[in-house]
Parts: sequence; C-alpha cells; structure tokens
Amino acid sequence: MTRLNKDLLRSGYKFPEDLQVQPFPEELPERVIQFGEGNFLRAFVDWMFHQMNKNNLFNGRIVVVQPIAQGLVDKLNEQDGLYTLLLRGLKDGKATELKEIISSVSRGINPYIEWDKYLACAENPDIEFVISNTTEAGIAYDKNDSLDKKPPVSYPGKLTAYLYHRFKHFDGEPAKGMVIIPCELIDRNGDNLKKVILQLSDDWNLPEAFKEWVKDHNTFLNTLVDRVVTGYPKDEINSILDKLGYEDNLVDTGELFHLWVIEGPKELSERLPFTKVGLNVLWTDDMTPYRTRKVRILNGAHTSSVPAAFLYGLETVGEMMDHQVLGKYVRQVIYDEIIPSIDLDKDMLTEFADSVVERFQNPYIKHYLISILLNSSSKFKTRVLPSIIEYQKLHNKLPERLTFSLAALIAVYKDGKVEGSDMKAYREKGEFIMKDDLWALEFFEETWKDFDSSLDSSKKVAQTVLVNSKMWGRDLNKVDGLTDKVADYLYEIANNGIKATIEKLI
Repeated sequence: MTRLNKDLLRSGYKFPEDLQVQPFPEELPERVIQFGEGNFLRAFVDWMFHQMNKNNLFNGRIVVVQPIAQGLVDKLNEQDGLYTLLLRGLKDGKATELKEIISSVSRGINPYIEWDKYLACAENPDIEFVISNTTEAGIAYDKNDSLDKKPPVSYPGKLTAYLYHRFKHFDGEPAKGMVIIPCELIDRNGDNLKKVILQLSDDWNLPEAFKEWVKDHNTFLNTLVDRVVTGYPKDEINSILDKLGYEDNLVDTGELFHLWVIEGPKELSERLPFTKVGLNVLWTDDMTPYRTRKVRILNGAHTSSVPAAFLYGLETVGEMMDHQVLGKYVRQVIYDEIIPSIDLDKDMLTEFADSVVERFQNPYIKHYLISILLNSSSKFKTRVLPSIIEYQKLHNKLPERLTFSLAALIAVYKDGKVEGSDMKAYREKGEFIMKDDLWALEFFEETWKDFDSSLDSSKKVAQTVLVNSKMWGRDLNKVDGLTDKVADYLYEIANNGIKATIEKLI
C-alpha cells in the first residue's frame, strides 16, 4: 500500500470522494513553532491552522518540536508532516464523519539530536507564534534544569533557551518577541508558563535586559481548550486504511465539537483569524466564566454521574446516556442542579449544556466509566463540590442528586482492599480495579473497615470522609446538613442497593 506523503498528493492519486484533500502547500513559510506532536494538538490546533490555510487567511506552517526523547517526529517527517484526521459525532442528531488530510505541519524536530536545528528556528523572523501541549505536568519548574543541557529537561527550560537565543540573535529587538499560546490543561496556563520562564532566567543568571524583553515584548496568553480526541484508532485501523487506500501511521480521530477560549488582546484575532473560517474560537478579556462553565458542566457532569452509573453496572458514557434511569439522572444533574448553581448567564450555560449532552451521546466514542473514575476524589473537589456549595448558598438547600453523587463516590470504595498501588473493589456486577492516589485508597479502606450497614455506621463513614481536609481542602461536616444527607444515602445504598436508591431520586 502506498504511504501518505507529498509525492502521493502530487501524483494525481484518486483519493476517496468523502476525503477532503488540498494540494501540497509547497511555498508556505514556517510561522509557528509547536511543542508537542501528540494526537490532541494534531486534531485541534494543527487542524485549525489547516482550515485557515485552505482559505488563504494564515498562509503559514508549523514546525513541531518533540518535547520528550521518545516521540513521533520521525513518523511525521516520513510523511512530510501529513496525516489523516477523522472527526466523528452527532450533528443535528445525525451521525456524521468528516475525513481530511491535514497539511499544516511542515516538519518535526527532535531537539535531543537536532539542537542546532531547534535553535535555528529562533533565528527565523517569520516564526512568531509558540503553541504547546506537554500534558498538565509540562508547565512545571525544575530547579535542576540548566541552559548547559542541550536540550534542557523541561518544556519551560527548552522555551527559555529558545527565547534567549532569539533575544541574542535579534539583539533584543522588541518586534521579535513571540506570541505564546499554551494549551496545557492548567488554570492560567500562560501566566504560569511566564512565571516559570522568569524563574529559570534568574536561576541561569540571564541578563536583566532579556528578562525585561520577555516581560515587555512577548505575549503569554491564557487559554482553555475543549475537544475529545480519541487518537489513533487501533481497533478499526485496518478497515479505515482499506477505505482510504493508502498507508498512514498517524491517523488521528476526534469529536466534531471544538472550543478554544483565548484570553488576550483583540488585535491578535486579526493575526490569527480563526473565527473568519467559522471556527469556535473565542477571544476574551476574561476566560474565567468559560473555565467555570466547562469545569462545572462538562467535567462536573462526568464526575458526578459516573460513580452511580458504574455501581449500577454500566460500562460507558454512551450506555449511561441511553439508559432509561441514568440518562434521566444525568440530565437532571446538569439542568436542575449544576446550571442553577452557577451565577452566570443562563442562556450561555444552557447552550453549552445542550452541546455536552450531545457529545456524551457520540456513537463513535467509547468512553469507559472506569477510566473517568481515575483519581475521582481530587476531581470531585474541583469539579462538583463548588456546585454543591454554591447551590446551597443560592437556594438555601442541598442539591439532592449532587449530594447523592458524593455518597455514590464514597460507596465505590466500600469493601475495597489496597493491593500494591491500586485497590481491588467490588460492585454488584463483580470485581474491578480502582486507581487513585495511594493515600486516598488507604484512607477509604480504613474508613470502611468496621462498617456494619447501620445508620450510625453510615454516619461515622460520612463524618470520617467529610472531615478529611487533605481530600476536600476543608471540613465538609461544617456544610449545613451535608453529613446527615450523605449518611442517609450511604445507608440506602448499603441496604437497598444502588438501583433502588437512584430510582427514588429521579
């Protein structure tokens, strides 16, 4: 089978009719340097730049830097930066699939063996944007990092070295500062990245003039990204390649929905005209409402509904949404409790919630509940607890289903035994492995140890869990009525089962 590369695009090869293909972009200059070559960036950022290029609105390509020693740049270079992207989901209630060859990436660089090539990019005046997605842990300060290392260990270290080389090459020219757009999933990602770079500059005794140039002439943007990217479709790759008719080692898949919120000056929207090609990119002065909306509705709906659905015996989000009982429960959680707990424009919240429900129903995505349960206690603290607290403040009562979701989460760990770094736990359907921080698993095992199914014992479990400020950041027993309510639900679940308990709620 013929490999996807620029020669294939030039050859007059007859591609499938449902595949969008553009001529190979021979002359476009490199204008973006991107740290990270994984599935998410290729299905999100690189796809967006491709859409602009198709419409002659950006006319630039992306140099991809491999952020760790092992990665995909060799495969990218073998295919001249080309790969096939499949976007799949529900559109107006109908299953829809979009297929396209993406050509916005010019080449990949491995800085571990091509340090000079990496620094040469800093000398290119056309390259004015930095994009990154190096996992949540990527924007972190490493006090042992060093400019002498080629490359420095951390992503901020590599970027500091890049910026310093650019500063020296252009003699500190203000106009040669970069626009830096991190996509890592941490709050205030741009602010945090800037802070780490300035700290490393101090550690490395870099000139004050460089630090001033970083602060005054480089723009660090805070962002929020949202698209489920399912990545390389290993279970169905053979049938996909048969239909495409060519070999592609970098096939990527994701959902149709996308949202990129960028907090930054409006004039940048002219230099990066995403919106002119109809992309769902929002430029704003304050991204806080959008972050609140995403964390509380999208992530919060997952985190609050999954424990109950999993204990009920379901396996995937799609199954949960289609289920007569759980589907109703999820929708009630979102529309009757989460939205009323957020003091923002209700139309904005409802519109987003509608898209979330449609995304949860995506027939192309098998999102397993057990994977969403990973590190549930820390997720609950940031994603669900604020909705419980705020709902009570606004309505002078606890939200029934969200409070139940806390009890269901605690119940997931009942009868669990820590083995190594995991927990072997049980539901009516049988045994499962629960993954969480080891201290959290050991805490829950100890808490449930002497449980005897009585109301007093249920209350003791509730009190013990809720007082754990390491888990929740506060003593939740002080939230009026929460302890008794959680205890009642734990008693119900223990004595009547999860199914009967949740069916009474809806």
